[in-house]
Amino acid sequence: MFVKNKTLRNIFIVLTIFSFLITGMVGILFATNYQNIGKLLQVMAIIKTQYLEDVPIKQLMAGAVRGMVDSLNDPYSVYMDQEEFQEFRQHIEGSIGGIGIFVSVQEDKFVVYSVIEGTPASRAGLKKGDIIYKVNNVLASEMDVDETVAKMRGEPGTTVKVSVVREGSIKDFTVVRDVIDIPTVESEVLSDKIGYLRLNLFASNSDEALVEHLDKLKQEKIEGLILDLRDNPGGDLESAINISRFFLPEGPVVYIVDNKGRMKSMDNNQPEELGIPLVVLINEGSASASEVLAGAIKDTNSGILIGEKTYGKALVQVLIQMRGKDALKLTTAKYLTPNKNDIQAKGIEPDIKVSLTAEDKEDTQLKKALDVLEKQLRSQ
Repeated sequence: MFVKNKTLRNIFIVLTIFSFLITGMVGILFATNYQNIGKLLQVMAIIKTQYLEDVPIKQLMAGAVRGMVDSLNDPYSVYMDQEEFQEFRQHIEGSIGGIGIFVSVQEDKFVVYSVIEGTPASRAGLKKGDIIYKVNNVLASEMDVDETVAKMRGEPGTTVKVSVVREGSIKDFTVVRDVIDIPTVESEVLSDKIGYLRLNLFASNSDEALVEHLDKLKQEKIEGLILDLRDNPGGDLESAINISRFFLPEGPVVYIVDNKGRMKSMDNNQPEELGIPLVVLINEGSASASEVLAGAIKDTNSGILIGEKTYGKALVQVLIQMRGKDALKLTTAKYLTPNKNDIQAKGIEPDIKVSLTAEDKEDTQLKKALDVLEKQLRSQ
């Protein structure tokens, strides 16, 4: 009985201290939801006094916080404890190894939507469309997408076991992690003075790299350009805005709408349009910042979109560091295209739909882009 009373007293002390920290809006929320708060305290007290094992209050509180974020049913909003946040920072700072895949959320499943050529994942045999089933024998269904991806990261040279569902059967792969070096921009000149520019990712330096590649293409006196945004998962929005100046007229590139309905635009204020016909390749792996650019090109009639409907990820996340070095990645706003179209979970439809499958012996989408540009150039 003494232990039980001591436990309840400790809970009471923690909650008393906690209550003094709650002010303003949070205080009002607690006052108007006292029944639910009482239920939370009741469950906590029952666990502390009756559960078989001793559970620290810190663990229970962390579970309650994580549960609040999970209840949003938003795969992009994630609570990270100190260790998870450290891994996340290592990933964005590029100081940790990986296997070379991009993962998306489709109908509560984690799907490989792009495998980077020449990476450990590619060499091991992972394919676009594989559904992540387990990582190191932990079910993907028991993790969120960030946890699943984090488990595939680690020190270069170490191994990770990835199990996937492919065509109804489970396949196991042992992959050796490595530092993944992705060239964000690639270019070449194709037949009949048509330039080809591929954007693999919007990194903070992608706009600088793009300028170098464009200068090289201009020296070749290209007369048309194919911009390839296929399987581009997005990245740095500022980079996408900076890059847009070469493809868009002056004006809004994207609108950002917050939870109060307030809208602000991010504009192209220094247009440097190339002045040549433009075709943009897109597919279901084109997401986020790449959809911002593709949507703006479509809305301003600055180019022709060819391929397949884009992924439909038009949400803005902010990273909020908490006390105790935990962090919250939270969706706080959404994107709208220049014509104020909401593409979240809808994607962007191409002007010319062309499918591409693994069985195709040639790049049918690229071939169509060449045909369209050549026809435009002949008609000039």
